[in-house]
Amino acid sequence: MKEFAQNAQRVLGLKLTSEQLSTLECYENQLLEWNSRFNLTAIQEPEKIRTKHFLDSLTCLIAMRDTPMEKVIDVGTGAGFPGLPLKIIYPKMQLTLVESVGKKVDFLRHIVNSLDIGDVTILQERVETIGQVSTHRQTYDWAIARAVAVMPILAEYLLPLARVGGAVRIRSPW
Repeated sequence: MKEFAQNAQRVLGLKLTSEQLSTLECYENQLLEWNSRFNLTAIQEPEKIRTKHFLDSLTCLIAMRDTPMEKVIDVGTGAGFPGLPLKIIYPKMQLTLVESVGKKVDFLRHIVNSLDIGDVTILQERVETIGQVSTHRQTYDWAIARAVAVMPILAEYLLPLARVGGAVRIRSPW
């Protein structure tokens, strides 16, 4: 974790606390354990988890800094990326995680409880549905996602969730 902390500081200017690093390490260990049974992510090496999941998730902060981050929704979160690493760094954030796959939702509930992360709502639902629900529509400071769909479709999913003056952060490999 020492190298991860150094990279977070070098790349993002983040000085992580020992508590944050410990929480991320527990998250990593639980992810590896669950992944051996349920294929939550293709990435299975600790160093790659730190770089391709944790550090990549925290790159959202480049766009999010100096903006309100009180209410964030992460759609197609999978095993909690990018939402949970952001929540670990900014614990006051209200986070909603949206995932349609049951085994991933089970992991999310487990990890949120195991790490005692408060103020996280987990919804087992498709984002197309969430965008039509009045309690979620135009509600969030940030609607974020990574690798969920091609850019035009993903924008269509996320834009209804962001409040007026809010923002969308898309990270898509396509």
